[in-house]
Amino acid sequence: MPTYITLANFTDQGIRNVKESPDRLAAFRAMADKLGVSIKSVYYTVGNYDIVTVVEGTDEAVTSTLLKMGSLGNVRTQTLRAFSPEEMKTIITKLP
Repeated sequence: MPTYITLANFTDQGIRNVKESPDRLAAFRAMADKLGVSIKSVYYTVGNYDIVTVVEGTDEAVTSTLLKMGSLGNVRTQTLRAFSPEEMKTIITKLP
């Protein structure tokens, strides 16, 4: 199953209502589960990003989940497709 790492920052709306963030996370987990996305880990962070998540799911399921989350207006995200060392080894063996 494809793995994705999402880097999120609170929007003005999200930081104004930061006390609701744990409840929003619970709602995100429920929504992701309904859409077939497995949340592997979530971290609140200090620095350039406010939240980092690692999820697994099909491209379509992850994209739908992230679009829905973004449409709520509390965070803006950057998402990276991640590859395990085993997946990368397979990719590299296909190089000409």
